[in-house]
Amino acid sequence: MTKVLNVYNKIHSLRERYYKASAGKEALVKLLSETETAEQVYNSNAIENSTLTLEETEKILLQIDLDRYITERELFEARNLAQVVEYIDNKAKEQELNLDVILFLHKILISNIRDDIAGRFRRGNEFVRVGNYIAPNPKEVVKLLKEMLISYNSTSHKNVIMRIAKLHLQFENIHPFIDGNGRIGRVINNYLLMREGYVPINIKFIDRIDYYDAFKEFDKKGETSKMEEIVGKALTNSYYKRLAYLEDKKIITLSEYAKKNKLSHSNLINKAKRQTIEAFLEKNVWKIGVN
Repeated sequence: MTKVLNVYNKIHSLRERYYKASAGKEALVKLLSETETAEQVYNSNAIENSTLTLEETEKILLQIDLDRYITERELFEARNLAQVVEYIDNKAKEQELNLDVILFLHKILISNIRDDIAGRFRRGNEFVRVGNYIAPNPKEVVKLLKEMLISYNSTSHKNVIMRIAKLHLQFENIHPFIDGNGRIGRVINNYLLMREGYVPINIKFIDRIDYYDAFKEFDKKGETSKMEEIVGKALTNSYYKRLAYLEDKKIITLSEYAKKNKLSHSNLINKAKRQTIEAFLEKNVWKIGVN
């Protein structure tokens, strides 16, 4: 609990810095958001076993032909998720998250992939299994989702890291869709964060083992600490990146920073992963802003 509260206090401070640094820089804020779309899409799809690289994802979104054959599904997974990310960037602050919004986001995500299930929850005998876990009966899905949202909204006085972590675990535990649960779940995280005045997070593919472990912890013990740590680090990472640009710092790789300051690169990487220095991942490279 103390660890999460310390992270929350740090994020509160970063949030204040962000608001001050972003004043009058709306164009740069928008540009940062737009350039992050491909990374959001790549990481979220990669967690779901997409074979697309970040470079290939960028090419697809720019409508540039790839050098290899990919399935039509992977093509639409990239394009559709980009549409969802861009949609919530523009609409999250306008409308409270409810079941209709979740269904609409799912319809965008799954269109042209599986139109028979796009924009609807599981029903009838549509049971799903994730590993050894069997998701709740389809008849329970709507009730459980409503309870999830009530729980989230009724605890607005509590820290946002704990609330987002718990909701994300609950959503994936309910597994309301036949397909697209992970990607919609991560989108919902950002929808809610942006509604509450925070920046969006990007759960990275390279952190997938810790991410999977967080679900195992929740399934076995009902605990949320691992997911809280993932959300907290993702949020600090997102603020560090934006502040580096908004505070007009010179952005260099952590490797360059280590050489210039005669520091251990591996030690700096470890600190970056723990988010104890203001380093951030951009296109899978650790970077830092310097004055």
